[in-house]
Amino acid sequence: MADTVLVREVGGGARIRLRVKPGAQRDRLIGAYGDCLKVEVRAPPERGKANAAVAKLLARVFAVSSSAVVVVAGAGSKDKLVEVRGAAAGPIIDALREAGIAAELS
Repeated sequence: MADTVLVREVGGGARIRLRVKPGAQRDRLIGAYGDCLKVEVRAPPERGKANAAVAKLLARVFAVSSSAVVVVAGAGSKDKLVEVRGAAAGPIIDALREAGIAAELS
């Protein structure tokens, strides 16, 4: 079975596990990495800059405000858990699929 991003519905939002590569050439979604979403951001991994860049990238992809994307675990790690507050899992899955990334409800 191919890698598929798992999106979990939680009270008030949806959660996704990420694998983040800071210091990349550009901000972009790479694809599924196991059950995580792999992303690259230009920002360096210092003083929360990469986390802010991740929030901005995901907010653009999921059509929510940057403040709605919150790192709930792994702020200092390349492996993170993010919550998209105020968003249901369905539209998040749809946005990932539109970007060519396999995703399903966890």
